Amino acid sequence: MYKLLFIGFGNVGQALAQLLIEKEGILASKHGFRFEAVGIVDMLKGSVINDGGIDLSKALDMVSNGTSLNEYPEGETGLDAIPAVQKIQADILLEATYTDIKTGEPAASHIREAFKKGMHVVTTNKGPVALHYSELKSMAEEKGVQFLFEGTVMSGTPMLNLIRETMAGSEIKSVQGILNGTTNYILTKMEEGMSYETALKQAQDLGYAEAVPDADVEGWDALAKATILANVIFGVPLKPGDIPCEGITKLTPSHIEKAKNENKRYKLLAHVKREGDEIIAGVSPEKIDIMHPLASVSGATNALTITTDMLGNVTIVGPGAGRRETGYSMLIDLLTIGGRK
Repeated sequence: MYKLLFIGFGNVGQALAQLLIEKEGILASKHGFRFEAVGIVDMLKGSVINDGGIDLSKALDMVSNGTSLNEYPEGETGLDAIPAVQKIQADILLEATYTDIKTGEPAASHIREAFKKGMHVVTTNKGPVALHYSELKSMAEEKGVQFLFEGTVMSGTPMLNLIRETMAGSEIKSVQGILNGTTNYILTKMEEGMSYETALKQAQDLGYAEAVPDADVEGWDALAKATILANVIFGVPLKPGDIPCEGITKLTPSHIEKAKNENKRYKLLAHVKREGDEIIAGVSPEKIDIMHPLASVSGATNALTITTDMLGNVTIVGPGAGRRETGYSMLIDLLTIGGRK
């Protein structure tokens, strides 16, 4: 029986909670994974910890009705994240707070505190992994716990698990992919004749892009993911500031039209590759031939082409965003910790 502590109970945390409720029977019978939620902490929705367990359905009903978790009827309420981690007896920290790519906080502090207590950590937060991967990985190893973050690169599409488990024994020579759905959606619409401004507005209306879309359109989100790939797959301690990055804001309809006339199309691509003893990484809009495996990936979908010594090119395509999809990435990691049957 794994005791779970949620830090961050927004869209992703709630989606994971719903999945755990829906899948509880099959998780136990098919995978031998049994769990109990013992804490939920959210800076906006309140907090409750209870060693005797928390009813996830009740917690979801409360937040959906706008009721603070500080009013949960059993347990200790009103704690901030760090005191909650220190007080509760949990096995796994589920960290799903907002991403700060400049500092990795407060998520990095939550993760460090969990490791000090001997907790496994599952996170969807790109900041700590992009900025502090080597340190956090070492802390986890020292404590004999797992540090998993499938959802940080392609949401629920299991790319990191694919490389770590299914492709074990292969040498990864390079990875190249579409790792930001918002920009891919905008470029798809521009190729259909829409202006950049109109495509961006549509992406915002659909919830793909934030009101201030810089993290997407300037390439910073893809940059964080490229940094994670460099660290995790190639073992190189790069930071976001070490990697050249260019977004899509300088692309015009004339660029898009010229590419079409050449039987090519623009994609914002992140790449990491080995050249001799050096690892080269970058993010930029690139013209690729329409026969390239990434060229047909349209809309908000993500894709990554993995070049290996054993299999040549392997391309994985799937959703790169979404509350339920990202919640599912955390479920994948929970089953990894539980040692799937």
